[in-house]
Amino acid sequence: MRITALAGGVGGARFVRGLRHHLDTTPGLEDSEVTVVANTGDDITLFGLRVSPDVDTLLYTLGGGVEESQGWGREDESHVVQSELAAYGALPQWFTLGDRDLGTHVVRSQWLGQGVPLSEVTARLAARWGLPERRIRLLPMTDTPVETHVVVGDEDGSERAIHFQEWWVRHQASLPARRFVVAGLDRAAAAPGVLDAIRQADVVLLPPSNPVVSIGIVLGVPGVRDALRGTAAPVVGVSPLISGRPVRGHADACLRTVGVPVTAAGVAGLYEDLLDAWLVDPADADTVLPRARVEAFDGPLLMTDVEATARIAEHALRLATAVTA
Repeated sequence: MRITALAGGVGGARFVRGLRHHLDTTPGLEDSEVTVVANTGDDITLFGLRVSPDVDTLLYTLGGGVEESQGWGREDESHVVQSELAAYGALPQWFTLGDRDLGTHVVRSQWLGQGVPLSEVTARLAARWGLPERRIRLLPMTDTPVETHVVVGDEDGSERAIHFQEWWVRHQASLPARRFVVAGLDRAAAAPGVLDAIRQADVVLLPPSNPVVSIGIVLGVPGVRDALRGTAAPVVGVSPLISGRPVRGHADACLRTVGVPVTAAGVAGLYEDLLDAWLVDPADADTVLPRARVEAFDGPLLMTDVEATARIAEHALRLATAVTA
């Protein structure tokens, strides 16, 4: 089976890890290939280094080196370098970069500076983490630098734009956002292999990642949405909301910013033109969509551990089979 997933950070990474666990423990599915198309819209340059938060979370989670307690960053991390930067008064200090994590950013920045495209850089990083041996191919959505900014309003009525990471990490999405602006997206092209991975897939999965600033950004890359509409593979999504609340993160604030109801149906509406099936929590079993099949999971739609996530992924694959039967 060839499975393609569009993914953001923590939610997408944990879902794909559970998916791979299900495939590896199910006779006949062990050789299935999983291609992950990662959001790079929240990439940022810090201290002269190019940081790709969603790509790195996927690398560390799928490669077995993530800090499980927070879902991102490296396990057994230290912060000597960031402490030294703080002593020099270097800013910003609201984004935590660990010493082990910095190794990834240094080598990425070095390779990019040598003219290596982001897709090749990501492939090299994935090889270091053993993803190809796990039958996982990790692709950035584009080789073009793309950055998401958030337009917020000041008390005097004026507007200013801040990087998405500042809004998300520093302010915890508490600043009322007026709109999102994705710089560079209009000039972007899908990275090598992305469109083929969608067109040639047997199943396309939309994990419970942020629908606006993760999967939504991937869908904004020219050609990606058309490929999803045209693929013969069933497209199955997993709701990131339970009873109108995000399982983690600030998807609710993002949805309100773009004027979408904070409901499982509201999120599915963002994918209406390409979605074939939608997996929801039992609390949202009354969700009705105009064209996609809706099915409730047989328990809480929570990725509490690898086994629980594997059961969610298994259900999503069964749903894909059902809509093509």
